[in-house]
Amino acid sequence: MTAKTAPISSSAPRFWPEGRQSAVALAFDVDGPTGDAMLDGSLLSNPRYFTQGAYGPWRALPRLLDLLGEYGLKATFFVPTWVVEHWPLPCERILKDGHEIAYHGHYHEVFIDCSRQQQLDIMARSRDIFRTRLGVTPVGFRTPSGDWSEETAELLHEFGVIYSSSMRGDDRPYFHKTPQGRGLVEIPGRWDIDDYTALAYSEEPDFPIGLDRISGYADVQRNWCAEFEGYHREGLCWTTILHPKVCAKPGRLAILEGLFRAITAHGDSVWATHCAEIAKWWIAQNPEIAA
Repeated sequence: MTAKTAPISSSAPRFWPEGRQSAVALAFDVDGPTGDAMLDGSLLSNPRYFTQGAYGPWRALPRLLDLLGEYGLKATFFVPTWVVEHWPLPCERILKDGHEIAYHGHYHEVFIDCSRQQQLDIMARSRDIFRTRLGVTPVGFRTPSGDWSEETAELLHEFGVIYSSSMRGDDRPYFHKTPQGRGLVEIPGRWDIDDYTALAYSEEPDFPIGLDRISGYADVQRNWCAEFEGYHREGLCWTTILHPKVCAKPGRLAILEGLFRAITAHGDSVWATHCAEIAKWWIAQNPEIAA
């Protein structure tokens, strides 16, 4: 039986809230110009890189929020707090539009290279900025660099974070267990649906290394929609690793619109919500695991 002819609903377990078939947590990293060039100090001499990053919160984010509103979809935005300090109004709009905002470092730090105290300092600084600038205390975290040290998951849990969307180990949520019991909920994503792999082109810094072309937009849309449909068919939890400065340019909105159309076409059988809501529900469904 091919994917095209496989039954959509008969074989998928319907254990999501209200009998929904699958869960979707659209997630966007609003990195701005944070990252390696900021961490190594080269940003000051690289205005081109700065403006490439600044395009995200300044121009692309409002456009993305408009499109999400048109389709009635809610999303989670992982935002370095340096971006909150420099573009507070677009970040305020994230919350006004009913979306979630979550931790993503301050300068988009490489957590695996940070000591335990450095990681705690980054989290404390971020929490203070979110509270003072936006009036919220996030409960979610996405590691800026796609990795973390051995103690990070436990550290985050002790800090009051309830979920991460950083690792790749499943296509359903799972727990980062600790010696003290249940730890963070992980809502795993995948690198191959990160928009950088298909749509980013940057000469300096050269990231992704070796990238020399942009994929056809129609192909990207088909790939992302196919991945979503596969997750929905099997009753799984699908999240994204997308960046407004990459995917929310005018010509690329058609890719996102095609994806949003595919998600909403399934109506109430898809639970499209914030990462935090999925994490809270997952915790409630697993009371037998000692907290």
